[in-house]
Amino acid sequence: MKKLLYLAAIMALAVSCSGSKAPKALVLYYSQTSTTKAVAQQFSDLLGADIEEIALVKPYDGSYQETIARSNQERSEGTLPELRPLTHDISSYDVIFLGYPIWFGTYALPIASLLETVDFSGKTVVPFCTFGSGGLDVSCRDIKAKLPNANVLPGYGVRSARIDAMPAEVDRFLKENGFLEGDYVKYDDFSASHPVSEAESAIFDAAVSTYPMISAKAEAVASRAVTGGTEYLFEARDIPRGEGAAPAASTIKVYVLDLDGQDPVFTQVLR
Repeated sequence: MKKLLYLAAIMALAVSCSGSKAPKALVLYYSQTSTTKAVAQQFSDLLGADIEEIALVKPYDGSYQETIARSNQERSEGTLPELRPLTHDISSYDVIFLGYPIWFGTYALPIASLLETVDFSGKTVVPFCTFGSGGLDVSCRDIKAKLPNANVLPGYGVRSARIDAMPAEVDRFLKENGFLEGDYVKYDDFSASHPVSEAESAIFDAAVSTYPMISAKAEAVASRAVTGGTEYLFEARDIPRGEGAAPAASTIKVYVLDLDGQDPVFTQVLR
């Protein structure tokens, strides 16, 4: 169904353009540490699309902690960073691939500024993001709510710790969703969820054990075969972080890849 939605959107754009002209695409992104920039460049290279980095009048050019402090202050004051004018005319593009890092669970504040100041009406917007543990689903939902007059499609996200896997994943994402021609392996849907076995629990623990922000116990899992191994979708219960910690707040979903010859690794957390 998701693929059909992508293809329908692209076909509609092609018809709306003059004759059989292909949709015109722009890769527009904000990058704090150059990780999102690498993803943006991959999209641009594969699509042959124009590309532009979103620039701030006053960049977040301090340390990580200084960036957090400044953005926290801006959020508490209800202010947004001022952007420099874009050099590309958004109105001349049909599809905008919009990239950003995840901050505070959703798109970074410079993207909030962009969505307030640029008209995306009638555009197809394809989000992509980088993150520590997750945020793709929330940020896509937030963009869709902010741009009711745009066609916001489900996007692509990658953990910064997995950036080496990004080129192949972006290639597959574009082919699977009709933006790029070429062959790819079609994956089946996930199996029905079932209580985790001891072996599956060990895979979950191995995947999240080196990431301190996840403290959870796997309870149920679905799986599917992927190229080179198995992908799991775990349902896990948050557990308290030590003596005196607050009670568990929620159940989370964690995607895990267990590829032949590699340690299990989680690819995204849904909260």
